Amino acid sequence: MNSYDQEAIEKFRLSGKILRESREELKPLIRENMPIIEVCEKAESLIRQKGGKPAFPCNVSINEITAHYTSPPNDQTKIPENSVVKVDMGVHIDGYVTDTAFTVCFNPEHMTMVLAAQDGLQAAIDTIHADMSTSTIGAIIEKTIRNRGFKPISNLTGHSVGRYLIHAGTSIPNIQQFTLTKVKKGQVYAIEPFSTLLEAAGRVENQPTKTIFRLIKNKKIQNPYAKKLLKYIDDNFKTLPFAERWLKDIVPSNQHTQAFMSLLKIKAISGYPILVEASGKTVSQAEHTIIVEKDGCEVLT
Repeated sequence: MNSYDQEAIEKFRLSGKILRESREELKPLIRENMPIIEVCEKAESLIRQKGGKPAFPCNVSINEITAHYTSPPNDQTKIPENSVVKVDMGVHIDGYVTDTAFTVCFNPEHMTMVLAAQDGLQAAIDTIHADMSTSTIGAIIEKTIRNRGFKPISNLTGHSVGRYLIHAGTSIPNIQQFTLTKVKKGQVYAIEPFSTLLEAAGRVENQPTKTIFRLIKNKKIQNPYAKKLLKYIDDNFKTLPFAERWLKDIVPSNQHTQAFMSLLKIKAISGYPILVEASGKTVSQAEHTIIVEKDGCEVLT
């Protein structure tokens, strides 16, 4: 993977600035009993108002739901009282992606678990540098979270990001594991620890529900509405994930469901399963995107 030129780095920086400002404006607005769709739409509209584009739909994952939940069209779900709410947001400028996540905790009992994920993230940021092994980063995150009395999620990782790529090939583990992979100077990575209770399974499982989708292949299709929907997806999102609610009014509402389902059926698009902690225990998350430097890193978000 080649290093980015200065123009690309500036686009990453602008992307990160827009994401940071959007996150900080969104945080105080989130409250118990708030419709999840309001959180998603507010996050995405803040990003657009500031001149960015969402790199993926805003994820709002509650309690044991760990990732990949965004509101489907007309979602009626509300944030429960005493819940732990993970909000994961992304921005791209001309395809250059940054990614951040935070946890809002309405349950005082879980506040230390929320801080454990934040501390794991900070420990990684404080120690990362060019040519550091990703297994060492994972070990630092795991040790930090375990020292706080919690457990990291073993089968979720951070990731390198690229142009129109949220997962650009390199994983940053949240546990100690053997790998020869090293982080490279000038590359961009999202570090995202998840923490859960010690008695939890500490891993996630796929649920059948899918609310986030991506283009797989632009296929020939007969249905004119499905064809129009597919062209819109290809033109606007390329390889990046999207929400079904982003497709509102592209085709007549009475044709939408059939057109959308036909794209899934022919595998022109596919969905990301919602991820849930395997033992049903609550999870928290923290995430920043960084550029690795020779002796440290620059936090973009």
